[in-house]
Amino acid sequence: MDGDLIKLVNKLQDTFSNLGGELDMPQLAVVGSQSAGKSSVLENIVGRDFLPRGQGIVTRRPLVLQLIHTPLPPADAPQPAFPEYAQFLHTDRRFTDFAEIRKEIEAETFRVAGQNKGISKLPISLRIYSPNVLDLTLVDLPGLTKIPVGDQPTDIEKQIRNLVIDYISKPNCVILAVSAANVDLANSDSLKLARSVDPQGRRTIGVLTKLDLMDAGTNAADILTGRVYPLKLGFIGVVNRSQQDINVERSMSDSLAAEAEFFKTHPAYRNIAHKQGTKYLTKTLNQACDLSHFSHPDSYARLNTLMGQTQQELNSFGDAAMFGEPHQMGSLVLRLMTQFARDFVASIEGTSLEISTKELSGGARIYYIFNEVFGHALDSLDPTYNLSASDVRTAIRNSTGPRPSLFVPEVAFDLLVKPQIKLLEAPSLRCVELVYEELVKICHNCTSQELQRFPRLHSRIIEVVSDLLRERLGPTSEYTHSLIEIQAAYINTNHPAFVSGSAQAAREANTQQQRRIEPGKANVREVMNGATSSDNDDDDDQSKVLNGLTARDTRSVSASLQERSRIASGNLSSASSPPLRTKESHHRSHHRTGSQATSTRPTVPVPVAPTGTANAKETFLNYFFGGQGPATGPSSTIPSGHRAQPTTVTDILGDEPLPEQDMGKVAAMDMKSLGRHIETAPGESAVSLSTREEMETTLIRSLIKSYFGIVRQSIQDLVPKAIMHFLVNHTSQQVQNRLVSSLYKPDMFVELLHEDETIVTERERVKALLDAYKEAFKTLSEVSVKPL
Repeated sequence: MDGDLIKLVNKLQDTFSNLGGELDMPQLAVVGSQSAGKSSVLENIVGRDFLPRGQGIVTRRPLVLQLIHTPLPPADAPQPAFPEYAQFLHTDRRFTDFAEIRKEIEAETFRVAGQNKGISKLPISLRIYSPNVLDLTLVDLPGLTKIPVGDQPTDIEKQIRNLVIDYISKPNCVILAVSAANVDLANSDSLKLARSVDPQGRRTIGVLTKLDLMDAGTNAADILTGRVYPLKLGFIGVVNRSQQDINVERSMSDSLAAEAEFFKTHPAYRNIAHKQGTKYLTKTLNQACDLSHFSHPDSYARLNTLMGQTQQELNSFGDAAMFGEPHQMGSLVLRLMTQFARDFVASIEGTSLEISTKELSGGARIYYIFNEVFGHALDSLDPTYNLSASDVRTAIRNSTGPRPSLFVPEVAFDLLVKPQIKLLEAPSLRCVELVYEELVKICHNCTSQELQRFPRLHSRIIEVVSDLLRERLGPTSEYTHSLIEIQAAYINTNHPAFVSGSAQAAREANTQQQRRIEPGKANVREVMNGATSSDNDDDDDQSKVLNGLTARDTRSVSASLQERSRIASGNLSSASSPPLRTKESHHRSHHRTGSQATSTRPTVPVPVAPTGTANAKETFLNYFFGGQGPATGPSSTIPSGHRAQPTTVTDILGDEPLPEQDMGKVAAMDMKSLGRHIETAPGESAVSLSTREEMETTLIRSLIKSYFGIVRQSIQDLVPKAIMHFLVNHTSQQVQNRLVSSLYKPDMFVELLHEDETIVTERERVKALLDAYKEAFKTLSEVSVKPL
């Protein structure tokens, strides 16, 4: 009966090994330290010398050894040529020479574990058919070691320990703990490791080797009788072949006879000799490897669980028989497309059952793009990017034409703010692209396990949804572009938020103006106090016109205008000056008037009264063309060696009265002088800003910032709404209709439902594994009701 059970175990074990099953079959695991005699014990059990030998780690892969008893035919029947032979699971070759078995084990070990002393968990399966063995299955594990030797890995102890624990920790494994008798049992590594997984010793068999090598006067009788370390299955002593016996090739039968004689004649062991030796060990192992553990109710429950899991896995692959029916194929295609559309929408709305907790996905990433990426990009834009003070001043001048302006022209503001609004277009279109890319990623991630069975259908679904997304990308981008164009088409300066922004801009401009005129405040106050009543009247008229500024701003502008009036009239009405104006005096006067008299305005000769006084017309003309009026004192003196070149009519002709017939020549010379000044005028960027221009520049830049903020806030709100309406919501609503209209065609079902070859192979493997589980359950049920 035990032989039948072991054969069943071997059959199931081979089946599950090939199919990758998880059922733990009953097995015997041989555990021991290096040089403890594990290989000799196994060879004594088999009766053949077939295991590799050498220094260091020899067994570097688990060896699953299945011993199968093959009785000899009757004497009068034909005898087999080779009654003993072996087969490996990885090759179909039959080995009759046991020396070749040793070479094949070494070659297979090197193939998987490499040439160094590393180990591998992948087992080597070997079957030995012989009339001299009992039905038995053992697993030879690598010997336990502590210190790496030679080229062994530094963590070799940990690797071997983990490998051994993987086998002996299974509840259906019987542990064969091999220890040397000439070493204190308290130092036995095999017993220590077995106790860690079997603390009560219920499934551990102790094997003592090298009993014949113990010191004279010592014996292991107390250990063999269980008085030192009790085990339920007990201790069994064996005497292996010595190295000398191996060298002289002593036969295995002679070694077994010598072992039996040792126990019978030894005074300490002769009373227990019938329970010692290799033959008794083989019989005990054969009886221990039954199905008593496997038939436990927990094992039945485990087998039922494995069958249920395997059946569920097989159902996920579907039934290949249904693919021949057209209506069933159509329902399958429709169901897969509907499931894909449902998963796509659920991923966007955040209602999917498979929500990641490690990173943002689906609709959460779209929200992140709207609020973090797009919002940060808009906030980082500079409203006055690439807009210098010179650009602002040039725009103001160009928008006023030939007339000077008293206020900031509105045309200049429109001209400057529209290009700044265009800066919002690039991040808005990039936001559309990012959402489109995220939707494509969601489309690729919505793949169920069942849909993976049909790669062609999966690829076509991805293609159809991608086409739908590309169709919606164009209208979404166009509408987003139109939002920017709409904002630039009409500059609404009547916006409520822009009114408050304008007041703030005026205050900022006035603050900067006050900082610049602070050092000269006292002089300005003196000039203001000495101004005539007519000047005050003019200032009052100007303040009435400046209704767009605050009272504080009006006073600042009035002070600037009075300062210009003082320069134009007060200085020109001073004492008499020399009749000749040199280039040096003209240069000094140009610097005194600041930006009010630029180098582009030529000097026009004006007759000066000999009494030293100038009339109103003379004063106005000199001021308009950049002159300073009659210079005083030594300012007209020309240093020696630096005589100025004549640049005006007065410089050439002096201060004598001109005849009427020469007035035409004077006018012609003046026009040539004006043209020459225009040609030699410096660029706009080289001229410093006047006080008024700085105030206007600061004011208009502040207004641009205010209006840009309004538009940016509007774009930040409208662009996400447009993307959701034109791209996200429309795709979610139309994805299923598009899939059905494009793919639900009977002539395409066969092509779309073509399965992947790997899926077909995997389904066959799972089906075979399920059949093996069912056969094992049926067999075990029959065995459990039979008497043992």
